[in-house]
Parts: sequence; structure tokens; C-alpha cells
Amino acid sequence: MSRDSNTEHMFLTRALEKILADKETKRSHNVQLRKACTTALVDLKSDDRDGAVRSDSGILPHPDMKPYVNADRFFLPFELACHSRQPRLVVTALDCLQKLMAYGHLIGNTPDPTQPSKLIIDRVIDMVCACFTGVQTDDGVQLQIIKGLLTAVTSTVCEVHERTLLQAVRTTYNIYVGSRNLINQTTAKATLTQMLSVIFQRMETQAIVEQQKQQLGTELKSDVERSPSPFTYHMKTATEVLPTVKVTDQSEEESGAVDHKDTSVTSDERLATVANPVSNDDMMRETARWLVEQVLSQSLAQLQAETASEDVETASQLSDGSNLDDLPDTSGSTYQMQGATLTSGGAIKFSHVLQKDAFLVFRSLCKLSMMPVVDSHTDPKSHEVRSKVLSLELLLTILQNAGPVFLTHDMFVCAIKQYLCVALSKNGVSPIPRVFELSLAIFLQLLGSFKVHLKMQIEVFFKEIFLNILDTGSSPQHKWMVLEALSRICADAQCVVDIYLNYDCDLSLANIFERLVNSLSRMSQGSVRHTQHHGESAESPVTEHMMQVKAVECLVSVLKCMVEWSKDIYVNPNTTGMMATTIEGTTQSSQNVAFLRASGTSEAHLAVDEGDSGMGGSGPSTPRTHRRMTSSAGSSSLEDLRESNPLLSAALDAPEEFAERKQRKDIIEQGIALFGKKPKKGVKFLQDKGVLGEDPGDVAKFFHTDSRLDPTQIGEYIGEKEKYCIDVMYAYTDMMDFSGMDFVAALRQFLSGFRLPGEAQKIDRLMEKFAGRYCETNLSTGLFASADTAYVLAYSIIMLTTDLHSVKVKTKMTKEQYIRMNRGINDSKDLPRDYLEKIYDEIAQSELKMKPTAARATAQRTGSMTTGHSEKQRRALYALEMEQMGETVKAMMEDVSRRQTKFTSATHIEHVRPMFSACWTPILASVSVNLKETSDDDLVRLCLDGFRCSIRIACVFGLELERNAFLQSISKFTLLTVSAGITEMKPKNIETIKTLIAIAHTDGNYLQTCWHDVLKVISQLELAQLIGTGMKPQFITGTAGSTAGGVSRSQRTDGEVHRSSSDLKRMAAIQESMGETSSQSVVVAVDRIFNGSVRLDADAIVDFVEWLCVVSVNELSSSQGPRMFSLQKIVEISYYNMPRIRLEWSRIWRVLGDHFNKVGCHANEEVAIFAVDSLRQLSMKFLERGELPNFRFQKDFLRPFEHIMKRNRSPTIRDMVVRCVAQMVHSQAANIKSGWKNIFSVFHLAASDHDEGIVELAFQTTATIFEQYFAATIDSFQDAVKCLSEFACNAAFPDTSMEAIRLIRHCAKHVADAPQMFKDYGAEENVSETDRVWVKGWFPVLFELSCVINRCKLDVRTRGLTVMFEVMKTYGNSFQQHWWRDLFRVVFRIFDNMKLPEQQQEKAEWMTTTCNHALYAIVDVFTQYFDILSPVLLDDMLSQLHWCVQQDNEQLARSGTNCLENLVISNGSKFSTSTWDSICSAIHNVFVSTLPHHLLTWTPSAANEPEAADLSVTKKADPEVLTTTFESEADLSSLPPPGLADREHSSSVKEKPNSVITSRSEMSPAIEEVGQIDGNPIDELESAESENQRDCSDGKINSIDGKKQSSSNVVSEPSFKKQRPRIMSVDQALFSALLIQCVVQLELIQTIDNVLFFPTTSRKDDEYNLACARGGECRKVALPEQAMYDSLNAQQLFSLLQCLIDSHRFAKQFNSNNEQRTLLWKAGFRGKSKPNLLKQETTSLACALRILFHMYGKEGCCDGPDKVETTLLQICDESLSYFHSLKSEGHRDAWTSVILLLFTQLQNLSDDKFAKHVGVYYPHCCDLVALDLKPELRNVLRRVLVRIGVQFLVVATSS
Repeated sequence: MSRDSNTEHMFLTRALEKILADKETKRSHNVQLRKACTTALVDLKSDDRDGAVRSDSGILPHPDMKPYVNADRFFLPFELACHSRQPRLVVTALDCLQKLMAYGHLIGNTPDPTQPSKLIIDRVIDMVCACFTGVQTDDGVQLQIIKGLLTAVTSTVCEVHERTLLQAVRTTYNIYVGSRNLINQTTAKATLTQMLSVIFQRMETQAIVEQQKQQLGTELKSDVERSPSPFTYHMKTATEVLPTVKVTDQSEEESGAVDHKDTSVTSDERLATVANPVSNDDMMRETARWLVEQVLSQSLAQLQAETASEDVETASQLSDGSNLDDLPDTSGSTYQMQGATLTSGGAIKFSHVLQKDAFLVFRSLCKLSMMPVVDSHTDPKSHEVRSKVLSLELLLTILQNAGPVFLTHDMFVCAIKQYLCVALSKNGVSPIPRVFELSLAIFLQLLGSFKVHLKMQIEVFFKEIFLNILDTGSSPQHKWMVLEALSRICADAQCVVDIYLNYDCDLSLANIFERLVNSLSRMSQGSVRHTQHHGESAESPVTEHMMQVKAVECLVSVLKCMVEWSKDIYVNPNTTGMMATTIEGTTQSSQNVAFLRASGTSEAHLAVDEGDSGMGGSGPSTPRTHRRMTSSAGSSSLEDLRESNPLLSAALDAPEEFAERKQRKDIIEQGIALFGKKPKKGVKFLQDKGVLGEDPGDVAKFFHTDSRLDPTQIGEYIGEKEKYCIDVMYAYTDMMDFSGMDFVAALRQFLSGFRLPGEAQKIDRLMEKFAGRYCETNLSTGLFASADTAYVLAYSIIMLTTDLHSVKVKTKMTKEQYIRMNRGINDSKDLPRDYLEKIYDEIAQSELKMKPTAARATAQRTGSMTTGHSEKQRRALYALEMEQMGETVKAMMEDVSRRQTKFTSATHIEHVRPMFSACWTPILASVSVNLKETSDDDLVRLCLDGFRCSIRIACVFGLELERNAFLQSISKFTLLTVSAGITEMKPKNIETIKTLIAIAHTDGNYLQTCWHDVLKVISQLELAQLIGTGMKPQFITGTAGSTAGGVSRSQRTDGEVHRSSSDLKRMAAIQESMGETSSQSVVVAVDRIFNGSVRLDADAIVDFVEWLCVVSVNELSSSQGPRMFSLQKIVEISYYNMPRIRLEWSRIWRVLGDHFNKVGCHANEEVAIFAVDSLRQLSMKFLERGELPNFRFQKDFLRPFEHIMKRNRSPTIRDMVVRCVAQMVHSQAANIKSGWKNIFSVFHLAASDHDEGIVELAFQTTATIFEQYFAATIDSFQDAVKCLSEFACNAAFPDTSMEAIRLIRHCAKHVADAPQMFKDYGAEENVSETDRVWVKGWFPVLFELSCVINRCKLDVRTRGLTVMFEVMKTYGNSFQQHWWRDLFRVVFRIFDNMKLPEQQQEKAEWMTTTCNHALYAIVDVFTQYFDILSPVLLDDMLSQLHWCVQQDNEQLARSGTNCLENLVISNGSKFSTSTWDSICSAIHNVFVSTLPHHLLTWTPSAANEPEAADLSVTKKADPEVLTTTFESEADLSSLPPPGLADREHSSSVKEKPNSVITSRSEMSPAIEEVGQIDGNPIDELESAESENQRDCSDGKINSIDGKKQSSSNVVSEPSFKKQRPRIMSVDQALFSALLIQCVVQLELIQTIDNVLFFPTTSRKDDEYNLACARGGECRKVALPEQAMYDSLNAQQLFSLLQCLIDSHRFAKQFNSNNEQRTLLWKAGFRGKSKPNLLKQETTSLACALRILFHMYGKEGCCDGPDKVETTLLQICDESLSYFHSLKSEGHRDAWTSVILLLFTQLQNLSDDKFAKHVGVYYPHCCDLVALDLKPELRNVLRRVLVRIGVQFLVVATSS
């Protein structure tokens, strides 16, 4: 026999012998026991003798066979011993059986002979379990039962499944609950834990083996040994729904309902369910034994002091009978799994029996946890409480150790939904702290492992339990435990984001995340005040504070999760990690323990959550470690879950989609809120936003489906009489199906969704529609004759409900009264009496009311918790509150367990943005309020962590509003930004300062405008440090020192200096507190901000610098005196950041440069000196780096010098700037490139200074530059010449001015000598290489010379004018045509009358010197380079001369006509036909534009004409005044085309009617004098010779050389200056302009005469005519060569002729209008007599006659001689006729020269031509004979008449 057989025989023999030896066996009632033992011993001895084991009767197996026990021969004694109820016998029997099973000798896999449907092992377990009979069972027996059951369940050879397994677990459970021995209780609990672990571990292992078999097919044993832990395995499950299966429980199994064939697991196959090899069996057996021994030893040590009285109490509690046996029979119940209905006719299809075992055990524990607890048994040691606690602990153990199968299999998911979640809904509102605590722990496990499947259940837990407990007056213990749970939830980033994504962004679910944050925020602020409950001690303020701290901790954990979630997009400028200083969570373990002690909760209870919970502790996860809230055994990855579970969203969590959902949800909630106030507006709002359709059916469906709507408002809306509301009500009712329903039930359903309105008409409409709908859906009942019956009955039921259940109705309606009220309503018949009685009874028992909702239940509970109740009443109310909450939650949980929803697991970073936007306001309120009010160090650190995290999130996602709010808030808590000054600081303020500096250090790249707050704090921090050292006491508020402001100590009175002792003490205290700001850590942190600026990105450094400059400005403008802390830091960061690339540095300097501009112009010279010196140092440092060609950053860098020089008028600062720039020139000239522009700009500004030292130093440096570094300044040549121009224009230093002009001429020589140098520069500009010489060389020189001419005094101006035209004449041969065009634009601007000085003397001086000089010089240059200039500039030249002639200045007009004359005479021989056309056209335009038409049209009423406005700016026609000014400097690019500006200006000063009539007394005497055109009155003119007439007829008009004037009409200069008013009237200006036009007409007539016949030719012609008339020597005058007459063709001559004729006719018309002349004379346009145009009338006609007679007398002179003849005849005829008509002798005398010319030229005609003319003139000649003519005229007339006589043979020729 083998060794195993000997062991078996030993066990059996000793046990049987021990049983036989016991005295109890010898009693008479144990006869069968003795017999069975004896028989068994005989068989054993017989077997030993035979040496073999018989298979049919032997106990021990053959060595080659699997051993088993024959129940008929060996099991019966042990069974009878257990049935004997004798403890010793039972212990012996159980011990033997336990050893046989432990050593593998008892398998029990054969059928039981007594019950073939069972196995032997089932009978063994039944027998063992039957040994426990209740609390009276012996302790030893209980222990042996526990050992036996543990061995059977954990054995690898004994298979215990299904009902037998449940019985084993049930018995062990009952022993724990019912045993009075604490050792047995502890052992039973440990045994249960081990059993469950083995059950679920076997299931997981079996799944692994099956999958390995499928994948590999071979090497099963080695694969299993090498397989990883089942908790890291991810099992892939089918995506389809499991087939319909039936779950059976104990009752079904006992009745044989379980079909083993259906389960696909037979008795033989159960032997193959051992998952692990034999080597693992020994390990498991040893582990179980070790566990039992350890538990026993620990329990024995802990429970030595237990008393017998406790056992008695336990026994009495056990008698209540709440144990596993009390589980309800569910054989007839229906289960819902994955949408399939499980009826009693089927059975669950499990893939393996091990899964069924696990399922049954799990379901049983869930039902156990739902067992109710009687109010009297709420003590933690009571039977019911211990039972519930044990079941919850076992469930928690299962969840904590769950493997892949349990986590992913649909069967267990459905079990969790249907059983566990419902159980938690009851236990989650339990008033028992331990039960509530375990429920929270289980929920945390579900949230971590099953949130994908429990989306709806999680919402119920949060909304109905957690948030309700936080928001209402719940027990402090419950609130604390909820906060503990929330702290662990909030510590997991994935969980937090998933909550927001799946609930706040779901249209149909509550905003869990937002509500959670709001609740925590309110609690953290102490807003939720709870009432005292039982167990609440006197330490409630401490308790409340601890809950506030915990709430803040939860909020901070949420923020840290968001920071952790978004860490991938955060860029730390200082380190590669996420944060330079890790945001660590604040551990609150000590607070937890203290709170639990204060509230009566043991520390052991806390240990379950801290040690067993899968949340991993209470502290939040650190940013570098992303904790996931999963079980400790592990969970499936996101990818595997998505593959295995169809509920998990397979699509990516697109942020845009969820953001749109959230926005839509917000709109809906806003509409619902509006609906609660105004239903119609709410519906309209939702329809306008597009979330609700316009169709009434859509609105009705919305009312049905959305539980958030106020039912009262729904009733009001659908009860309205408007058609649309009625349509909605009809649609709402039609959506209900009342078919097959009782009338009262249908009415209950109808009224469940809304509250009936109070108005009877509304109720009438509702009941009418309900009655119609009910009858429509219940046509087959035949109870109601019509819908009217249903309508009346419904109305009567409403009335009955009000009557029976209203407290206001004292006398209730009886049943008979109700029946009597409803008589005859059924078409004049009665409804059945029993039917009406049933309705009455039902309504009396249960009133009609709306279905309860969570919102209404919460409101009721909140309203019931008042503070006016006693302690006992509060306990009762609290219990009632929790009970109501439990009922509501259970109903909701059962409802959602059948609903399928899709869960989205968050992956995208962008989700944090809307999350933070939704929660930042309550978080800010929480951390701000707590930081303001608390002094607790831990809470302060939490609040500061909240600020840091919030700012980090806002910065990373660019949430400007949120970022600014948090930063401004934390800045306020530093106490350094208050405007009232510095006050005493507390440690929390110092910590706030450190935190703010740390934020700036780590998040500097994102602060943007918030740098202002940070830098303002740092600035004030430096001030606080000074206060701490006693250097700045005046900045302390509330002391005598602060009232003095910026007044120095020497200026204060004695009372102000000597402060009171209290002030001194307060100042000392403040200085002491300020001393903490000077700690090494603070100083280093501040320095790190500025040192670390080099690591900020390109945008951040610009923001940093910009706001640092703003703070610096504030410091410098402080009322207590300027501080330069920030200014010094600006200089420092400039040094630090100078190595940046030029692109970044240029942006930085754009800000810094503006700041240096302001500081350099500061009123305080010390500040300005510091700024200039700092600027110098930075500039020298920067210039050392040099600059590549074509870059311009030196120009930007040096620009502040220019600005300071321009704006700061302090001589000290200006001198310092010049010296700084001079130093840069002398030391860094080789490196200066684009900076020359700024250097010359500085010297340009210095050139206009009145300080000789500044001007001298600047000019010397400038001269040095030209002498030594001229080649380097080519790029800034324009600025250099401009600088010299400014030196030349400084009138205070004439020597410097002359030297500057010399240097300008020297520059022109440089340009001429080295043109290539200018061609090489400016290649980047859009200028051709040839033009670069002009643009960068010649033009600046000539333009600046023109500026010198315009601005300087006479000597400098003359020198500049000379040099400019000398340069033009000397180097003009190298100029191109378009260069000349640009040049003449500049030159022409000299004559712009709007740019001349305003002083009269300077105008006169300008006109008599520079203007004439320039005008004639221009003509000389034009003549010199006529061939080049004529094609491009002739028109411009003529336009400029035209403009000069049109000006309201006589001298300028004269010069214009003279220059025009000189231009034509000098270059006429070179003119082409087209050129002559242009000349003639120009002369014609001048004639037309200068005709004084207003002389004929002016009347006093013309003042109201609109065209007179522009004439108000005209000037007096004085020869010494020219009303033009020049700008000192002009932009070259702004010069208009030549003549454009001139023409525009000329058009604005054309003659227009005056707009204002002034009195004659206001007229200037000078105007009166020059208003006379002719020197003598017409009526008093005496006859004189023609020569004298020319000189004297117009005393105001100069001769050709402009020197001769008539003294009779010119007022002396002193008299003129004395009499001339400063402001002319409108009439004076108009008359002056008209006078100038008259003068111009005369000048133009003379110009035409001079051009055609050359000067003096006409005079000689007149002399010839006079001599001939007097009978003297007559010599014909020949035209000189310079005369241009022969160069013009007939058309051109006719053009000029027409001008002369028009001018003549105009003058003749005016002279003939005696009335108009009188009117003008009376208005002030007069001299000694009435005005006339006699000179213009005669000279124009004389010139015209000369032209015509020349054309007529020269054969072939033109193509149309007939036209000439006709014109001549017409003009002569008119002239003679007009002369004959003259009445005034003086007027005829003025015409003498004209008539002499006419007759003399007539005499010179040939006979043929003479005859033609005489035929026309003869009558006029005869008429002239009758006149009293002068002798000369009579002589000429005589000769004509004589020739007529000879010509026509009237007289002999000789006579």
C-alpha cells in the first residue's frame, strides 16, 4: 500500500476510534453511529489484510486511480456524528473530513447514491453547513466548519460549484454574523475574503487558459506558468449582445431547475476545471492555511477582553434572523441584461461554471447589502449593521481585486447595474457612517473601473447623493466622507475630464462638473451651513473649518488635473519640465484623523478608504505622475476598452463637437430658466435659437422629455387659450397612450407631467382634451357613452381630490355625495355604483399628484431641515430626509439600469479650455475669500496653489479675461498694489508675493498684459524693502509721516517732524514686518525674474518690457518723488537681452526707445541724466557689435537721442546729448552705419540752439565727419546736408552759417567728383543706378540751398542763392532732363506767396532782392540750358510765370511779365512753331485771366455773392510787398509737379466779387491815392506831346527798366507805413487786386510790343510819327534783329492781336461807363478823380495797329491777307468813329498818338491799298476836320486828304 493510503487509513482509523471512544457515542440514541463506526473499522482492517483496494467498497483509491471515498461504507459514520449535535463528535468528524479534503483524499466527484442528481461533495458540504445551527453552536464546531468550508472551496481537487458554493459562502457569512466568539467572527470574515478571492481568481485564470489555448493550441502548461498576472490581462469580449439567459438562485437550484446539460458543464467535465498545475495547488493550499493561522492569531490577541455579555447581546440580535438564508426567492423574477429579458423559463448561458459561481456569489452579496435596517438597530454592533457592513466590505474586496473578465464581461456589467448600483442607491444615503463610507468606497471603485458602462448611474450618484449632501443640511460626518471621496475623484485627471465631457456636454444629463465645482466653492466659503445632528460635538467650528479646507483641496485638485491634462502644450521658459517648482498637493491626513475623532468616527473606518480603496490615497496626483483612478489590480487600456465595449465611443473626442454641444446645452438651460419665469418667452427663445422646432409637436415632445421644466409653468402654457398653445396641448395629450388603462390611472398619467393651473377655464380645456383622448384610445370598453361622460367624470375626480386632500376643506365629501354628484352623466344614465365607489376609494387612499422628481424631493428635504427643531426632532427629520432621498435614488437607479448610453473617454487637450471657462468664477471666489479671511498656513498654501494652477491654465489656453482676473486678485493680496500705501504685512502676504513671483518665473511666456500687475508688485516690493530698512518712512500709510507727502523734512513744521509715540511704534512694527520682504529667497526670486527674461520668447519679452516701462513711468511720476528702480531694471534687461536676434531685439527696442524718449525728457534732471547716460552706455555697447550693410537697426537704437534733443529744452541735457553723440562719433565711427542718420539729426537739432557751446561742438563734430568720414556717411548724405542747412539758418552765428554754406558747396563738389560713390549706395531702393546720383547727391544739396534761401537773413540768403545757381550753372551740364524737372519744382517754390514771412519789411526786402534775383537767375539758367530744358520744362516755366503774373503783388506781377519778355527775347530764335504756339497760348491765358472784369460788374449789392469769399485774402498792390513765405524745411517727396501747386493757388485768388461792404472811412489813404490809374483827371487833361503822354499818363506804371515812376501818384515810404492799416477790408482787397490786374494788362501790352518789335522800337516809331506830323525829318524805323515778329506765323500773330483788341475794347467799355466809374469812385476806388483805363485803351490799340500794318504791308506775310485787311479796316473804322465821338478834350488828347499812328501808316500804304482804306475812312476824315485838333494831328489829316485828292484825281499832284 502506498504512503498516501497509509495516511488516509490513519486519518480514518483515528477519527472512527475517537468517535467510538466518546461517551456520547455509547448513548442509546447513537446506536446507528456506533454500528456505522464499527463497520467502517472492520472494513478498513480487512482492506489492510488484503493489501488491495476494492473499487466498489474500498475507502482508499488504487495508486493508479484517482482516490475517492465510498459514501456507503465510510462517509456514513461522519455524517451520523455531525447529526448527533454533540460538539466533540462533530468536531472530530469535521476535522477528519477537512484533512481528507486538504490532502486530496476526498474529491467527491461521484454521484451521491441517495440523490443521483448531486455529487458526493455536495452532500459533504450540506452536512458541514448543517452543523451550524445558530448562535448556540459550539465555538469549536464553528471554527471547524469554517476550516472545512475554506478547504473545500479553495481545494484544487474538490469542486464546489453553484448551489453548494453559495451554501458554503452563506454558512460562513452566517457564522460571522451569528457567532458570539470574536475569534470565530474574524476567522469567518477572513475566510469569506479568501473564498471570494479564489472564486474570482479561478474565473480569471480559466479565461486566460482558454484564450491561450485558442491562440497557441500547444504548450498549455508552460504558457500558464509564464503567463502574467490576471490583473494585467485585457480580455477581448464580443461586441454583440449575449443571448437570453436565466439567472437562478438557491431556490431554483434546490428544486432542480438548474439544468447541468444546459450549462454545458457535466459532472465529468467539472474535473477538468482546475486551471492551475499541481505545483500551484500546493501553493494555494499553503496560502489558505497561512491566512487562517494569521487571522486566528491576530484575532486572539485583539479580542482577549471580550465579555460574555456581548455574546448574549449578539445572540439576541441574531435571533432577528437577517442572514444569507433570508434572501428573497427570485425564481419567478425577471432580469434585464444588455437589453434581453430573462424569464423563468430559461437559464443563463455561461461560458464556464466558474463564471456562474462568481455571478451567483456577487448577486447574493448585492442583495444582502440591500437588506433593510430597523431604526432601532442602527448601532454599529447590531446584527443588521454588521451584516450590511460585511456584505459591502466583501463587494469592495471583489471590486478591488477584479480581473479582466469581471471588468469587461457583459454579465457582470449588467449585474453591477441591476444589483450593485441599486444596492448603493440605498446604502449611499444610509445614516450609518460605516455603511455610507463603504458605499462611497465601492462607488469610487466603480467610477474607476466601470465608468464606461455606468454613465447614467454615475450621474444619479453625483446629482442625487453627493451634491445633495453637500448642498443641504446633512450630517457633518457624511459631508466629510463625501469630501474625502470627491478629493480622490478630483485627483484623477482622466476622471475629471471624462465627467465634464460626458455630463456637462450631454444635452440630456446634468452639469455634474459645474455643479460639483459650485458646491465645493460654496462649502469652501462656508456658505453651506449645516444643522447639528447626533454625534456633532461642540467642536463644530473646527469641523466646519476642516471641511472648508477639504473643499478647497478638492477644487485645487481639479485645477491640478487640468494642469496635468494640458501639460503637453505648456512651455516653461526656464526648465524642460512642466513647472520649475512642482505644484504639490497638501496632505491632510492629520486633519482627517482629527476630524473623525471630533465627529465620532473611528480611525479604523478611515483605513478602509485609504488602504483598500483603489483611488490611491487622498492627495491629488502630482503634475509629473498622471494617476488613473483604476483598481489596484489594473484595468484595460483605452484602446482595449474601445475594442471590447460598444458603449465606449470609438470616435475621437473632437473638442469642436463637444464645445458645440455645451453651447447648445447652455442655450437650452437658459431657455428653461426663462420658461420657469415666462413660459411663452422661454419657448420663443428656444425656437429663435434653433434648438426647438416651430411645430407644436416639437414643443409637446420637449415638455414630455425634459424633466428640468417647471411642471407648473407647463400647465400654465398648455392651458392658455391661444391657438398655438392649444395646438401644443393637443399634441402633448395625443402623445400619451391610455389604451387598456383604468380611467383614474390614465388621469394620473396625464397629470403626472404638469401641475393643473388654477383657472377653471384652463382646467376645462385640459379635461376636455383628456376625455377625448381617453375615449379615442379605449373604444372597446363601452363604459362611457361619449367623451362628455369622461370629461365630466375627470372634472369630478379633480374636485374629489381637492375636497378630500385639501387642509382648507373642513367637511369632506362622503362616498354617497360623490356618487350622487355623478348621477346621469353617462348620456342621462348613471355609471356603475361599484365603479364610482372604486374611484372614490382610490382617490381617498392616494391623491392625484405629479410623479416625484429629484428636484422637488430636494426642495422638500431642504425646506424640512430647519433650525427650530429639538435635537430629537432633527434626528428624525434627518432620518426621514435620507429615507426619502434613498427612495428617489433607488427609483431613478432602477430606471436608468435599462438604458444604454455612449461614454466618451477624453483624450484631447483642448477640453480643458471650456472646463476652465465653466468653473473659474466659483474657484476664484473660493480661493480669494479663503485667502482673505484665513491665517491657516495649510489653507493659504492651498489657495496659492489654486491661484498658480488657474493662472497656468488661463495662460496656456489664452483665456485673457480669466488670467487677468486671477492675477489681479492675487496681486491684491500682496498688499503692494493698493493705492493707499504700504501697511503691515502678514506671513500670508509674503507667501503671496513669493507665489506671484514664481508664477511670473514659470509662466512668463503667457502673462502678456498681466506683466503689469506682476511688475507693479515687484516695484512696490522694492519700496517695501526700503521701508523695512527705514529709508522710506513717508510711504507708510496711517502715520504722520505719510501725510507730509513729498515735502522734505526741512520744510516740515516741528509738529510734523516729531511724530507721536504711537506712530513711532506702529512704524517700527510695520518696518519689522516689511523686513521679511528683504529675505534672501525673495531677493533671489526677484532677480531671477529679470535675469530670466533672456529665456522668454519673442512675444513675451516684448510684453515684459512694455509693462516694465509702464511701471517705470508710474515710479517716476510718484507724488512722493521719483524712483528709478524699474528704470535701472530696464537697463539691466537691455544688457541681458542684447544677444537676441535682431528681429526680436528690434521689437524690444521699439518699446524701450519710446520709454527712453519719455524719461530723457523728464522734468527731473537727475532722471534725465541717468536715462541719457544709460542710453549712451547701451549705445556704445551695441555699436561695438557693428552692423551689416543695408540694415537699419542702429538708426532705431540711436533715435532716443534725437527725440530727447528735440523735446528736452534743458541746456544741461542737450549739452550732454551732444557730447554723448560726439563721443560715439570719435570712438565708434568705424562701426557706425545707419546710425549716421540719427547723429546728423541730433546735430541738426543742436544747430538751431542758442547756446554757443552746443552749436560749436555740434558743428565741429559735423565738420570732422565731413573731413574724415565722408565716405561712410554717403547713406545718410541727405541728413548730413540737411544738418549743414540748419547750421546755415542759425541767425545767431553768422560765421557758422557762412561756413556751413561753404561745406554744402563742398558737398556739391564731392558729388560731382565721385558720382560712382552715390551709385553704389541705395541699391535696395527702387531707383535706377543713374538716378541715384541725383536722388542721393545733387537733389539734397540743391534742395537744402533752397531752404537756406527761404529761411535765412539777406546776407546768408544771398550767399545761398548765389551758390545754388552757381552749382546749377557749373554742374548743370551733367544733369538729365528729369533731374531738371525735380530741381525746378524746388526752385519754383521760392515764389510761393504762402511761404513768405509775414513782416512787411521782410516782404519788401525779399521782393526787391531775392525774388527778383531768383526770377531772373532762373531765366538765365533756362536760357543757358534751353535745349535740355525746353522739351520738359517750358510749359512749367510758362505756368510759373503765369502764376507770378496772377499774384496779388504788383512787383511780382511786373517781374513775371519782364521775365517772360526776357525769356522769349533771349531764346525766341530757338523756338519752334509748337514752342511759339505755347508762348502765344500762355500770353493769351495771362491776358484773359488778368482782365479786371469786376470793374464793370461791381456794385454795392455784390457783397452777398458767394464768389467773394476767396478775395478776402488778397493783398494791397504795393511794389515793395510780395505776399509769399517759404517753409524752412520741405519734404522732397511731397513737392508737387511744377506749376501744379501754383496753378491751384492761382485759381484760389482769381477775381471775385467782394463779400463785405465797408464804409469809406475805413479805406486806406494809400489805396485812395493809388486807386487813380491816370495821373490827371480826364476832363482837365491838357494837350501835350506824345512822348510826355507816355511818361505821365500813368504815374504808377514803371518804364521797361522799372526805375522811372511819377512822383505825383506815389506816397512816400514812411507815409505809407504810417498810414497803412494792419488788416485790409474786403473792398480794399478787391480794389487792390483789380488795380494789380490793370497794371498787369499794361505790362502785358508792353511785353507783346517788346517781343514783336524789340524794346525801344515802338518808342522810335512814335517819334517818327510825331516828327512826320510836325513836318520834320522822317526816317523810317526798321525792325532790329532781336525782334521776334518775323518768327511768328499769322495764326500766332492773330492770337496776340486778339488779346490786344480784347484788352482795348474792355478799357474802352469801362472808360465809356461813366456811371460805373462814379460808383467805384464813391466806394473808395479813386484817386483825385474818377478811375479810368485810358492808358490801356490807347496802348493796346496802338500795338494792335502796328501788328496789323506790319502784316498788311508785308507781301506774303500770311496765308490770309484778306483777313488782315478786313480786320485792319474794321479796327481803323471803329477807332476813327470812336475818336470822333469823344466829347472830352483830354480823352481825345490821349488818343492823339494812336490817330497819328493810324494816319501815318495809312500814308505809307500803296495806292491800291490806300484807295481801299480811304473809301472807308473818308467820312471820318471829313468829320475830323470839324474838330479842334492838335496841330500834329491836323497836319497828318491834311496830308491824308491831299493824297486822297491826288489819288482820286481831285487835285493836281503838284499841289
